[in-house]
Amino acid sequence: MQVGLALSGGAARGIAHLGVLKAFEQLSIKVCMISGVSSGAIAGIFYAAGYSPEEILKLIKELKVTNIARPAFRRMGLMHLDEVEKLYNKYLGEEATFEQLNLPVTVCATEMNEGVIVYYSSGKLVRPLLASSAVPILYKPVEHEGKLLVDGGLLNNMPVEPLLGNCDFKIGVHVNPINHQATITSIRGVMERTAHLAINNNVQLRMPLCDLLLEPPELKYYRLTSFAKADEIFEIGYRYTLQMAPHLRDVIRAIEKGE
Repeated sequence: MQVGLALSGGAARGIAHLGVLKAFEQLSIKVCMISGVSSGAIAGIFYAAGYSPEEILKLIKELKVTNIARPAFRRMGLMHLDEVEKLYNKYLGEEATFEQLNLPVTVCATEMNEGVIVYYSSGKLVRPLLASSAVPILYKPVEHEGKLLVDGGLLNNMPVEPLLGNCDFKIGVHVNPINHQATITSIRGVMERTAHLAINNNVQLRMPLCDLLLEPPELKYYRLTSFAKADEIFEIGYRYTLQMAPHLRDVIRAIEKGE
């Protein structure tokens, strides 16, 4: 049984992916392939590189936002990703490649000039990983192999497509449930809500491609920037997945029997 995971973007909410991966290990559900974007790509790459979910959580908690969010004063972005790149180089290796990972991972990004989705699953991985979470305007686009790349979530915030034809069972993990009772009271809130609603549309199109969708409802109460609540978000992903254990096992058993 080849189980593949499609991990959505979601900034701080993406920490829930680590809780999901921890629960999968506890349930003895072996993941054979991961496709991710933005925070989902980060979780997938570090997990496939051999870091445990708890170790990745520790790295995230030790990050200083002031170091990774310094102004860039550049033509195409307000901030740069230089410190993030140094972090990736330190823990993954400057010459790290997709082929060196413990399981296949595909990273999704958006090519700005052509306006298309691009996927990376071979060759050097640090630059595509940087690009996958380079939010347009906020961060300068990443130049890689002649392409101008930004956050893949702009066009595909839950990249299930790379799993099609490569896995027997496709699980989508979406960490951006919409809070329909939200009250917007600031310009910042309007901006976040606008981005959330717009990106959610491209996720809705991909949900039917999954054999199972995991979407922890409690995450709707957390902001994209709630990194200070990393432990809570991790636990939400973990507890929710354990609660889904009976359904996970039933569906996988049915697939194995060919039902």
